[in-house]
Amino acid sequence: MCVPGCQETILERLSRRRFLTGALAATAAAAVAGPAAAAESRKAPPANLGGKIREIVEMTHVMGPDFPTFSGAVNLEIEVLFTFAQDGFNFKRWLLIEHTGTHMDAPLHFTAEGLSADMIPIDQLVVPLAVVDIRHKAAANPDAQVTPDDLRAWEKKHGRIPDGACVAMYSGWEEKLYTPGFRNADAGGVMHFPGFHLEAVQFLARERHVNGIAVDTLSLDFGPSPDFATHYFWLGEGRWGMENVANLGKVPPVGSTFIAGGPRIAGATGGPSRCLALVHHPRRGHHG
Repeated sequence: MCVPGCQETILERLSRRRFLTGALAATAAAAVAGPAAAAESRKAPPANLGGKIREIVEMTHVMGPDFPTFSGAVNLEIEVLFTFAQDGFNFKRWLLIEHTGTHMDAPLHFTAEGLSADMIPIDQLVVPLAVVDIRHKAAANPDAQVTPDDLRAWEKKHGRIPDGACVAMYSGWEEKLYTPGFRNADAGGVMHFPGFHLEAVQFLARERHVNGIAVDTLSLDFGPSPDFATHYFWLGEGRWGMENVANLGKVPPVGSTFIAGGPRIAGATGGPSRCLALVHHPRRGHHG
């Protein structure tokens, strides 16, 4: 957002040459930033990222004003302030709710003094990905939940859930996106879609030391949750969640690295995020 008067200055003074010069200057300034910024940029990636990257999978839905929301309200408004045809550059203003689209839930979302999104250490945002497929349960019961039994069955087949991982629920709910079935509200307004059971996230936190969980639905809790127990416990433990994650069916159950590109906005309780999966293992491990 421009400070007062900057839009007028842009209109009066901005030329393409000056714009490019300014961009180059900003890049140079970033290169000589203070020691803290330099140190942060040099942080080594986690040691568990070994293996050749075979594929990069987009895990983020494109977000627009019509993206389904938990409340059912429009959570994004876009105002065009300047256009290239008229002003020589494009410039828009967004008004959005933090928790819309593919987005992060930071600990602060459901705690009094938890970490905001900008405070989560980066080594907790680039992590092994474990995808738990519960499509069969979700097809039979929209209120299905990931349980400890589902997690133990996954481990029997794929090995122990990696320390520090992101464990993702793959319910197949993405296929309902942009239809009433995604929110799946009944006559009383109660939504019905899958999520994580409280006992499952307690297991992941206490026995598997997982950093994050992800879902392909609107909420970490299942739709008719009366108390958001999963949110309160998981975020209360200082861990993060990702909601409305895309393309979980395009990555293998194990063998990928998840990049949780959460927002770096001071004090954010969460926000729209760019998530990617780096697939290290062959495609034969993909879901059938």
